[in-house]
Amino acid sequence: MDLKDKAVLVAGGAGGIGLGVAQALAAEGCKVAVADESEEALNDAVKSESLVGRRCDVTDRAQVAELLDWFAKEVGSIDILVNSAGINVGNRMMTNIDPVDFDRVMAVNTTGTFNCIYAALPVMRDKGVGLIVNIVSLAGLRVMLLAGMPYCVSKFATGALGTFVNLEEATNGIKVTNIYPGETNTPIVDKRPTPPPPEKRAAMLQPEDIAACVVAVAKLPPRAVVPELVITPPHMMVG
Repeated sequence: MDLKDKAVLVAGGAGGIGLGVAQALAAEGCKVAVADESEEALNDAVKSESLVGRRCDVTDRAQVAELLDWFAKEVGSIDILVNSAGINVGNRMMTNIDPVDFDRVMAVNTTGTFNCIYAALPVMRDKGVGLIVNIVSLAGLRVMLLAGMPYCVSKFATGALGTFVNLEEATNGIKVTNIYPGETNTPIVDKRPTPPPPEKRAAMLQPEDIAACVVAVAKLPPRAVVPELVITPPHMMVG
């Protein structure tokens, strides 16, 4: 499939995996917009002439609706939605979690993904075609102490959300792919109780690795659906 001029929205696209995906799809000729809560990160991301951006808190349903209206006017009728907005917190065990932090992780990682999908689906249904890619996490398939309780819970829920939408919307020409990356060198690892040293980061996946997977999925013909894609560094192999 030729991706030239496809209209792409990347939520959480001002840094980390989201930015890597946005840049990779722009390099394929897509018209790409990135949305992010951080105005500073967004300004840095759109310095490239190939990207446009808009500030949006994905937990705010009204802001997400406004984002999709803006996207339609500035970029076009949405073809591909990539959900990459995600956070974690330092105190992430049941013994030290602040319930406010739990709620915030769930709101961004799961409800934020729902809000973006909910806003984009009517356009995709009208077109009879669309691709939604959710950047989940290996912690959405395997419970990991390192990832923390709220992150694992939110990512399991996000994976279920994507799978359900995939089943429901298949007859409407809409495909959903959940990508489950293992450790990836992004700013989110700075939130770990002990941030990893440079040599550990070098052994992790890099944002461009996940971006290559998204491009490969996006290039598949309509007859091919990839419901789940797991990608890990060698030290995180799962059976």
